[in-house]
Order: sequence, then structure tokens, then C-alpha cells
Amino acid sequence: MKPSSLSLFKFLRTRDSPLLRIRTMTQTSNPSQVRDDLLCSDQQQQSDAHIEKPLETAPASIDTRVEQAWAHWKKLGRPKYIVAPMVDNSELPFRLLCQKYGAQAAYTPMLHSRIFTETDNRNKEFTTCEEDRPLFVQFCANDPDTLLEAAKKVEPCCDYVDINLGCPQRIARRGNYGAFLMDNLPLVKSLVEKLAQNLTVPVSCKIRIFPNLQDTLNYAKMLEDAGCSLLASDWGAIKEVRNALRIPVLANGNVRCIEDVEDCIKETGVEGVLSAETLLENPAVFAGFRTTEWAKGSEEEEGYVDGGLDQGDLVVEYLKLCEKHPVPWRMIRSHVHKMLGDWFRVHPQVREQLNAQNILTFEFLYGLVDQLKELGGRVPLYKKRKIDTLQESPQKDLEN
Repeated sequence: MKPSSLSLFKFLRTRDSPLLRIRTMTQTSNPSQVRDDLLCSDQQQQSDAHIEKPLETAPASIDTRVEQAWAHWKKLGRPKYIVAPMVDNSELPFRLLCQKYGAQAAYTPMLHSRIFTETDNRNKEFTTCEEDRPLFVQFCANDPDTLLEAAKKVEPCCDYVDINLGCPQRIARRGNYGAFLMDNLPLVKSLVEKLAQNLTVPVSCKIRIFPNLQDTLNYAKMLEDAGCSLLASDWGAIKEVRNALRIPVLANGNVRCIEDVEDCIKETGVEGVLSAETLLENPAVFAGFRTTEWAKGSEEEEGYVDGGLDQGDLVVEYLKLCEKHPVPWRMIRSHVHKMLGDWFRVHPQVREQLNAQNILTFEFLYGLVDQLKELGGRVPLYKKRKIDTLQESPQKDLEN
């Protein structure tokens, strides 16, 4: 039984998340925002791959596709710690920063397939490099041919092309994509089939759940049958979805620390876990670091010590990556705000300096971090105290 459009919309609104808001790629009259939309460097080295007209092939049997899905996933090392897709926040420099601190795979921000094929904005919204793997490139779409055209442009430089079937925002409703395609399952099926039959890389899907569990399971099975090679779903039904499917399944959301990831995998049997909001504040979470909130507020508070790393250090590392891999200033501004949030609460006057700065520069931002450190009140990230000298560190465990 499929929920009505009205009931589904009400349901999605109750599960709204600010991390999934989509920016429209239109002109704005706000001078500050215009400047923030500029790249932090004028270097743009991306070019389109040569695109040939695809030849549709007959779909393989379900057994063959499942076998291929697992072979590909195992070839990538079966990553467990994954950076979730975040609009304006899971861009290349941030993905690389998370990767340094334990992330084993990452999604790009959601890209609008039609806009991606029609404009040059893709040079700003999508960048990658050799180290940026395994990589999921995520698109929203409601037209199979347009989606395929966009997917072909990124096919040579990613490990999955992901279809966003979970965005619940009003802009997704107006644009008829994301979770609002749940009322048009034949269209969803055609999107997956189009990519699965015409790409050399696997297709993955990130979904929201229906209010009714059986509807969710039927939905997931339909995607698997259509050619989806990997599925990411909410924790609310993840164990049941994992048990119902034969392809790899990932859990999405609600990760506060590395122990949450391990608990989820153990309890549900999923292959890995996506993290979003926690990583924005603490990109080192997959290396076992915790913020003060989650270290001092835990039942094991006495077991955590200063890990020798703080968010100011992470901001500096992030800025250096941005100098090497330019992205729009609006993304940099957003990350600086989130990573230095604890410090700004101690020194709000420094936050106001950032808010008042219409034209950002790296010199200004490095100076901002130096100023916070000179003012004192350092806010460290914490790690579990080692029980004995033979215990491996979380970072070493991740590298293994």
C-alpha cells in the first residue's frame, strides 16, 4: 500500500533535516553571497570527458548482478566509515580531510542532473582528484535520459553514481525529485534501470523509508531488481532492509562517535555507516576523536583524555586543502563556522568578525584561528585513554 501524496508530504516534513536543504543555482542580489559563490582560486582545471552515445544492453540476471555488486564492493575494501552527501559541505577538500582522519569512502554533495548538464557550474560544484576514492557522485533527477547524460560526465572518476531518492525539502517537492518520487515508483525504477544498463560503474541509491515497513521493504526490493548495486537507508528500518536485500546495505545518520558505527554494524549487519552532521563539527570522528559534548557527557567520561588535536588544527588543515583544491568561498565559510563553533561560543566577538567579513581570504582565516588560540580557552578533541601500551590506537585500527 503506497501512502498518498499528502500523507507522505506530512511524514517527510516531520523528518526534515537542515543538512539536506538545497541551494538554487540562481543569481542573488546579496553582494556577500555573490562573493562567497566565487572560487577561492580562479584555477579551474576540470574538463568534460568525451561522451559517446550509450548503447543499452540487456540486463543481466539478478544473481549475476548481485555477484557483481559484491565483487565491486569488496574490491573497494568494504569501507565502513563513510562521509554522507551534504549540500555545500561534502566537497573535495572536506572529503580529503575526513579521509585523513579515518573516513574510508565519501559522497559528493547532491548535484542537480539537469543543471549539471546545462551549465558550467559543475566546475565549481564538482571537483575530484586521484586520492578522492572510493567516491559516490550523487545526483537528483526525474528524467532518465538527463540523469544518464549527467552520469556519463562523472563516470570516469567515481566508483558509484548515486541517485538521491531521500531529499524531503520543499524545493525537492517543487522540482519533483528526491523523496517526492516515492509517489511515482515506475519513474524511480526507470531511473535506476537507465543507469544500470548504460554505465560501467555501479548504481547506488539513498532512500527514505515509508511510514509502513512493508512498503519500505517492497521499495528496496524494487530498486534491487531494477539494478541498484548498493542501498543506503535510515536507521529506522535498516536491519529489516538489510535482511530483505542481497546487495550491500549502508545505514544513514545518527552517528556521534566511532563506537556508534561499530554498534550499528554489529546490531544490524550493514556494511557501513554514513555520517553527516557530526563530521561537520568534528571531521576526525572516524579516527576515534570526540568533542567535549560527547566525551564529557558520556558514561565513560573518566576514560577520555585530551587527544592532542583541536578544531583549530582541523580548520588549518582544511584551509590548506582548499588552497590546493579550490572551492567556492561559501563552502569554506560554512565549514569554518561549524568546526570552530565551540571556540566561537567562548569568544563570540571573533565569530562576529567572521560574519562581518564580506570578502574572505586565506590570510584572514588563518589569522582568525591564530587569534582564537592567543585568546586562550582551547577546546580539545578527546580520545579514549589507552588501557595498556599494547593497545592499538583508533587511527591505526582504521588504517588497517
